[in-house]
Amino acid sequence: MKTAQGGVNISILGKDLMVSCPESERTALIAAARYLDEKMREIQDGGKVIGTERCAVMAALNLANELLELRRQAASMPVDVDSRLRSLRGKIDAVLHEEMA
Repeated sequence: MKTAQGGVNISILGKDLMVSCPESERTALIAAARYLDEKMREIQDGGKVIGTERCAVMAALNLANELLELRRQAASMPVDVDSRLRSLRGKIDAVLHEEMA
């Protein structure tokens, strides 16, 4: 995938597209394009979906499902990570202090 002034040339299922994006987001865009290409090729190689458009829709549905699952997992994680880290640090310090005594 090539970068051009003001955009990035990406390839999805062998089709090249020029996508405009800020310089700071180019690496992320290239990674996203490669990931999408990989997912679409997996679907295409499975042989159950015919046509690029249907393949793209199936890939979009699968990626949306992954995103929603990650959001659900993140929502169930403890909100206050700092207090959890402080607690763990305190426990480690206590164990180390006991070993030194």
